[in-house]
Amino acid sequence: MNITPLDIQQQRFKTKFRGFDVREVDAFLEQIAGAVESLQRANTNLQEEVRRLELEIQGHRKREETFKRALLNSQKVLDQMKDNARKSAELIIAEAEVKAEKILNKAHNRLAQLHEDISELKRQRMQIEVQIGSIIEAHSKLLEISKESTKEMDEEDAKLKLLKQGQ
Repeated sequence: MNITPLDIQQQRFKTKFRGFDVREVDAFLEQIAGAVESLQRANTNLQEEVRRLELEIQGHRKREETFKRALLNSQKVLDQMKDNARKSAELIIAEAEVKAEKILNKAHNRLAQLHEDISELKRQRMQIEVQIGSIIEAHSKLLEISKESTKEMDEEDAKLKLLKQGQ
């Protein structure tokens, strides 16, 4: 049973002989009614404060939940970014390795070609040396033949001179 300040103020007691002083009882009831009214206001204010604080807590909980979701999403995005960066780095490394392999293959091919060119040049040099040797030998023989021919001609000229002088 709820008693309101108005109930207290309107409460009337029967009077009997040698009973309580009515004025004193009424004054006390007025004091109690004021105190109860004050307590009811305080209680109402506190209930309103509790409701306000509960709404505020509910708002904080919603924000906390939103922050948790945002944090989880941020963590997922960060993990994805790390994973993408790792995959990208692996791809770049793989591409670099392929390019390096191609460069090495080209260098090896070029080196092999240079070795072949050097071998061909050595072969050509030897061939030219042989040809030059043959030419020198041929010219030497021609010079010897020419010297012999000149010697024979000189001998014939000398014979002719002698024959001309002898005539």
